[in-house]
Amino acid sequence: MNFLAHIYLSGDDEHVIVGNFLGDFVKGSDYLMYPDDIRQGILMHRNIDSFTDNHQLVRDVKNYFIPGYFKYAGVIVDILFDHYLAKDFYNFHTVSLKEFVNNAHNILLNHYELCPEKMKSYLPGFMKQRWLERYATLEGIRDVFDGMSATTSLPHETDFAMETIVSHYEELRHAFYDFFYQIVAYMEERFMVSISGRFS
Repeated sequence: MNFLAHIYLSGDDEHVIVGNFLGDFVKGSDYLMYPDDIRQGILMHRNIDSFTDNHQLVRDVKNYFIPGYFKYAGVIVDILFDHYLAKDFYNFHTVSLKEFVNNAHNILLNHYELCPEKMKSYLPGFMKQRWLERYATLEGIRDVFDGMSATTSLPHETDFAMETIVSHYEELRHAFYDFFYQIVAYMEERFMVSISGRFS
């Protein structure tokens, strides 16, 4: 799961949303430095990642991308699943994607002082370029793949990724839906957050 899904699965508590969003930027026991509700969000983030990484449906989807990305195939799946969530957001929430993203941005700005330094340097460009909304298009996720290939150790195999996605678009979309309903149920049971009530 990538940023959009992590925010969506947080429920409505602002501090939990912030903690879940910054989960990738907080390592090991550093989460103990944060207030309880931020900690809760960080622990939710880690549970989401663990549930996702160990789920057979996700492993099956990773197999499509292993030939080009090897151990980084999961990164592609995370972004792809955010694409399906963003593209079909009307199926998962009663507000529009734009309104949801505006609210998320406001929450993150309101708690900017709690963010790790690395996240503080990342956040302005992330919001200005409206990445959470750009996930909704294939052009948007192509840009994400290209950007990550240029700035991280992600292999530069964007053409392979996009060809694979386009060739298997509907079957990958069905896998996302099957998985996402399961992770929503898991989060509601494990963390007592209300998520399914958002579905239209």
